[in-house]
Amino acid sequence: MDDQLIQDLLKIEAVKIEVDDMFTWTSGLRSPIYCDNRMTMSYPEIRRRVADGFVELIKELELDVDVIAGCATAGIPHAAWVAERLDLPMVYVRSSPKKHGKENQIEGHIEKGQRAVVIEDLISTGKSSIESAQALRMAGVEVEKVLSIFTYNLERANEAFLESELSYQSLASFDQLLLQLIQQGQLKEKEVQLLNEWKKDPAVFTQN
Repeated sequence: MDDQLIQDLLKIEAVKIEVDDMFTWTSGLRSPIYCDNRMTMSYPEIRRRVADGFVELIKELELDVDVIAGCATAGIPHAAWVAERLDLPMVYVRSSPKKHGKENQIEGHIEKGQRAVVIEDLISTGKSSIESAQALRMAGVEVEKVLSIFTYNLERANEAFLESELSYQSLASFDQLLLQLIQQGQLKEKEVQLLNEWKKDPAVFTQN
């Protein structure tokens, strides 16, 4: 699944690498790689594979799930497709409560004591998915795991999840992507070196 998914992401140009003119993430980190998993929505065959991958992972991990929760906004469609396949209720979690109406942060019906899997498109620093999981916990929902399409494998994210007493797993990762790009001869040696250095300490590149 991971190799096929990486091929899919490369095929639809969801993954971009720019070592000279780096991308700036929402977190402020500068990165030579950007993975836009929103692109998968536009390709039925690929989005089906993503949903199937999530379903297989939930079954493989033997997660006991009552509700599928999507992170707004990119995790919402994938959560919907997974919930449909598993015939489970679905909710989505906003980054913050609405400032009007019922001022909900969680949209949809949930009950205290339910067990949820959180679906996110991407794990970078982990901030958005952890905040979603914490909102669910505040509502009395037990978060079984956070699942994402792709992870950058950053230590910063791993530490954040550990501190929050949460765990996550992804269908594909930075390490797998880099290996495949090397095997396909799509990267120069200096690009491989820079990507590896960036992964060890992204903050150094941000300071520069």
